[in-house]
Amino acid sequence: MRYEVIVVGGGHAGCEASLACARKGHKTLLITGNIKNIADMPCNPSIGGSAKGIVVREIDALGGEMGKNADKAQIQIKMLNYKKGPAVQALRAQGDKITYPKEMLKTLESEPLLEIKEAIVEDLIVENDIVKGVVLEDGEKIESTCVILTTGTYLKADILVGSTRRREGPHGEKPSNHLSDYLAQLGFEIKRLKTGTPQRLDKNSIDFSKTKIEYGDSVYHTFSFDDEPSYKIEDQIPCHIVYTNALTHQIIRDNLEKSSMYGGLDDIKGIGPRYCPSIEDKVVRFADKEKHQLFLEPESLYYDDIYLQGFSTSMPHDVQEKMVHSIEGLEHAKILKYAYAIEYDSIYPTQLKRSLETKKIKNLYTAGQINGTSGYEEAACQGLIAGINASLSLEKKEPLILKRNEAYIGVLIDDLVTKGIRDPYRLLTSRAEYRLLLRHDNADLRLRKYGYDCGLITEEQYQKLCEKEKEIEELKEYLKQNKITPTKETNQYLESLASSSLQDGLSLYHLLKRPEIKMENIEHFLPLPYKDVVKEQVEIQVKYEGYIEKANREALKMVKLENQKIPEDIDYNQIHNIASEARQKLKEVCPTSIGQALRISGVNPADISILSIYIKKEYKND
Repeated sequence: MRYEVIVVGGGHAGCEASLACARKGHKTLLITGNIKNIADMPCNPSIGGSAKGIVVREIDALGGEMGKNADKAQIQIKMLNYKKGPAVQALRAQGDKITYPKEMLKTLESEPLLEIKEAIVEDLIVENDIVKGVVLEDGEKIESTCVILTTGTYLKADILVGSTRRREGPHGEKPSNHLSDYLAQLGFEIKRLKTGTPQRLDKNSIDFSKTKIEYGDSVYHTFSFDDEPSYKIEDQIPCHIVYTNALTHQIIRDNLEKSSMYGGLDDIKGIGPRYCPSIEDKVVRFADKEKHQLFLEPESLYYDDIYLQGFSTSMPHDVQEKMVHSIEGLEHAKILKYAYAIEYDSIYPTQLKRSLETKKIKNLYTAGQINGTSGYEEAACQGLIAGINASLSLEKKEPLILKRNEAYIGVLIDDLVTKGIRDPYRLLTSRAEYRLLLRHDNADLRLRKYGYDCGLITEEQYQKLCEKEKEIEELKEYLKQNKITPTKETNQYLESLASSSLQDGLSLYHLLKRPEIKMENIEHFLPLPYKDVVKEQVEIQVKYEGYIEKANREALKMVKLENQKIPEDIDYNQIHNIASEARQKLKEVCPTSIGQALRISGVNPADISILSIYIKKEYKND
């Protein structure tokens, strides 16, 4: 049987990719090594977090599934950085490790154009640099027009503990042992990466009286723009905080050579994540720190495993026992599952177009950890974009390319394909130069129109967005038209809020600009018959109006550079006086615009000037 799209891998990237393709009307096959591991959370079962929570909102705005599924599965949710500005606020939910994959599988199975097959893909069918399908481990060939690889950590996966190396996946599954070799034969640069996961502890063996409790928020949240909260605030399960200490650090230092990473194995090539290091790395790199914060987080409502966040290690089991028991509150903790590191193959992401189609093989897309990223959210958003763009290619339409000022997803993909990676890439708010524009609260305003144009957002969802946009403008105008005067009662109220009294009349719009004035204070003067999401959006837009306008002006400069296209057939060897490093990097990345070229490491402004002049004056004459 022939398919339009084959998606290889059933993790978070594979789920979003296959759903996007099927929902856009294309016959899709999802191939996974084990159906029971679809949407699996081999590490912490949490969704969101700093920057990542905004990505989940962006996935939902575009018509993806992660946010809706996270809302069904969450057992605790909170808004991070709520006391800080809106640019850094993001949702984080502790999910249920049983419910999340169960609900995602149910969603996949409900799609009429999506089939799921349990198998291992070991080769690709490629003719004249165009992918034509896949070859399974047993030799069966399945044809398709497009293939999306979302293989996660399963390419030549090795589990590392102490001096042992086992060729298997996170749950002992059989990995794909030959696909990355075949990709190398096709000319792809393969990179070895590494990540890890900490211990799982028996809840009943922990002394929680010695820990600090962390509750969920006392207000309702959802990742999805379409769903109402379906949980009770009082039913949220708390998390707890513990700390390493001098004894913990001494045990680690005394046994450092037994760690896979520090001498236990001498053939490790994979590079670990810089922003989620093992506890060994933390103790070595931050030797002056007396303690490190760890989180005790429940994995599910259906069993008692507690995830020891921040304590990943590749130490032998006996050393892990000593390390865990050195922590206050965990003196008698029972380890149900030991920590391990996992090493795996990926492709170097500068070999991708911004559509996530590979440059070497037409109609072949990659998404998730195969592209050098870490994290469920980073994987899911890539899967969604790869699925959308594979579908748009089938429909003979232009790909969806999100700019850096439009979405964190745009930042992530641009970073990957333009700058490449050294270690597993993780999204951070600091990576987004326009983060005031890329907020949790406005993801639908930024991206839902794209989802609608792509066919993943319904007419009803789109009209709901249009109504929200209309009400936002109405409320802003309403505040501008209504003024307050300097009466005794007005000034007394303002003074009670530590706000200066009025000398003249002032519009409510300009009153709202005062840092100490909230929308609820505006309603003291005038009723505002609008939804909370509308009032929240107006308050942010009014208070940060000057900063937002400045960010938009800066973004406009970037967009102008993005609009200065670089011809696809340009020969960088013909450009004289350009630096040799710049020439090599430009040939490697093949930027599509001057803006993208400017962001390539090793390409400086002088090189860009020479390139711009060449395109304007000499390119057509060569």
